[in-house]
Amino acid sequence: MSFEEQMLLALQSFIAEARELLTSMEQGLLQLEEQADEEELHALFRAAHTIKGSAGLFGLDGVVRFTHHLETLLDHMRDGSVKADSDVIGVLLDARDHLAQLVELAARGEDAEPTTVQAGAQLIERLQRAEHGGAVPAAAIAAASAAPSVEVVAASATDPAVTVLPAESAQTATWHLSLRFGSDSLRNGMDPLSFIRYLRSLGDIVGLTTLSDALPALPAMDPEASYLGYEINFRSEATKQQIEDVFEFVRDDAQISILPAHSRIADYIELIRALPEDDLRLGELLVQVGTLTRHELDRALREQQRETDADGAHEPLGEILARDDKTPQPIVQAALDKQRQVKEKRARESQLLRVAADKLDVLINLVGELVIASAGNALQAREPAQVEAAAQVTRLVEEIRERALKLRMVEIGETFARFQRVVRDTARELGKDIALQIQGAETELDKSMVESIADPLMHLVRNAMDHGLETAEARLAAGKPAQGRLRLAAGHDAGSIVIEVADDGGGLKRDRILGKAIERGLLAAEQAATMSDSEVWQLIFEPGFSTADKITDLSGRGVGMDVVRRNIEAIRGSIDIESQAGAGTTIRLRLPLTLAIIDGFMVESAGRTYVLPLDAVVECLQLPPETSHRGHYINLRGEVLPLLDLRTALGGRGEPPARRNVVVVHAAGQRAGLVVDRLLGEYQTVIKPLGELFAHLRGIGGSTILGNGMVALIVDVPALLAHFGRETDTLIAA
Repeated sequence: MSFEEQMLLALQSFIAEARELLTSMEQGLLQLEEQADEEELHALFRAAHTIKGSAGLFGLDGVVRFTHHLETLLDHMRDGSVKADSDVIGVLLDARDHLAQLVELAARGEDAEPTTVQAGAQLIERLQRAEHGGAVPAAAIAAASAAPSVEVVAASATDPAVTVLPAESAQTATWHLSLRFGSDSLRNGMDPLSFIRYLRSLGDIVGLTTLSDALPALPAMDPEASYLGYEINFRSEATKQQIEDVFEFVRDDAQISILPAHSRIADYIELIRALPEDDLRLGELLVQVGTLTRHELDRALREQQRETDADGAHEPLGEILARDDKTPQPIVQAALDKQRQVKEKRARESQLLRVAADKLDVLINLVGELVIASAGNALQAREPAQVEAAAQVTRLVEEIRERALKLRMVEIGETFARFQRVVRDTARELGKDIALQIQGAETELDKSMVESIADPLMHLVRNAMDHGLETAEARLAAGKPAQGRLRLAAGHDAGSIVIEVADDGGGLKRDRILGKAIERGLLAAEQAATMSDSEVWQLIFEPGFSTADKITDLSGRGVGMDVVRRNIEAIRGSIDIESQAGAGTTIRLRLPLTLAIIDGFMVESAGRTYVLPLDAVVECLQLPPETSHRGHYINLRGEVLPLLDLRTALGGRGEPPARRNVVVVHAAGQRAGLVVDRLLGEYQTVIKPLGELFAHLRGIGGSTILGNGMVALIVDVPALLAHFGRETDTLIAA
């Protein structure tokens, strides 16, 4: 792999890490606005510091310069000189958004537009005003916003030839090289001294110190191994790329760090931390070779100690409180619990491994094919030994399938957390007081599903805030609390994921919806009186349908809800609405657990094979002889159970057999019996999507290939019950 390819991969890793850190920064800032949390403040600072440091490695000067100002404000908040009020948090959130924009530009390899640069300069001014309590000299702001952190800021007012460096930069106008060659360098024909001698062709070596810390005891020393390290103060007009090219042949087997002239003190701190030797001794060596002055070293060590304290290296607060007999026990326990949570979070983060989504997709597809092949193998087994071996393979395949699917499962809380910012900003824009409640954040579903529901959820949340929830004055007049409540909840139900978007606003207006539908010709006036509430609510999903009095930036054009339904149905989901005038509205999304592989129950009807999701199956029983196949109900242990004949519902032909069976299913709040000809048992199903030619089929969610090579259709039980329940009025709610 070439050096350019390696750098590209490293840049992609930085972009992915920066996106994660920016997401955590947004959530941390919103939590900080709700409640002061010192540990959260330290985490925000570390995130900004990590982004700035990593961006510097790739020459992303715009990211480095802007993040420096963001980091400075966070540092002042850490030392208590700036309070985390709503105005400061608002500035930090806007700065975080601008930083995210700069990162995305870097990901695309594009330069910032003039408007983006101007927006960044304005944000830097706001950051500095927040840092200084709202009063900052304009000249200082202009100078700070225009200058990179590692370059000359401006000429001295008294001597234009003298440059003035930022306070955090080193005064030495030379490069610093830290070299640790791999132990096998000599064996590979790479003499470290030859590289150092070659450096002299590019400039002058001002100072050089050799480190022998890695030297073992004499009996253990290998004469062909390289043990020495080098710290070099180097004066040169060469570029960083030219200096790096000197070590091109040993880069993969060496630790090489190159810092340019006037680097930030923080860069030297990171260099010292990254090297294997003692920190204090390395600092002394930097002074010895002339890279840092004694004053700069002292300042670097103080900064290092401050960051170490912020990272939790100081004595834990819980232990300090525990020793203090005067501290109440609940406070002690709260501090200890907080420390434990922080440690557990860091432990979990250290165990995570980032894997490309396309690699997981390939794995899931291969597992799906393995499931089909395993089923075919089981069908071919005839001898007892073959049957036993096939059963063992089947068990292993099931275990692999479960493990593979879990790799793509993510907690929906990550998606819900994004809406905290949406609710905060939108509520301020609308002039409303709205609190977001999140329930079931730990519920897991397929990552591809999460990506598919992000936009529909955004539409639903914004509509609830704009149309559903009233202003504080209107709520008080209606006898409600001034603050409106918006709830996002998730949970499992009968093999599906159920996501609810609920508000305690004014609810849907039946008469208004019907009036608008009649006006647009969606239904006749005589139909309106006979429609149920659930049928009326479904009208809001018609394309272009809107009851808004005026069009706003948020909604009112009637182009959102039909997109919501289309996107949800595209992933085999369904939408239900419950609403009560004056009490609020709940919109319920019902989604399949996964788009890849499910456990199914195979049945036969009219000579065709169908697969029912196993989670929707409650029980199986024989159809009572006295019940005609045209009957609509049976008595199931004193309960009226509506029946739906698959032969009739899905277009089967021919006469049914004399003995038939009923599969009792429960889905989407309904309970019914599906009448089938034969029960074929459980079956692991690899879901294959249907083509556009079959998009009109009702109650069919996909297809699968059986072990014998035949194709079976997968029944979408909630859609089947909902469709034929409306068509025939034979199904009743469970």
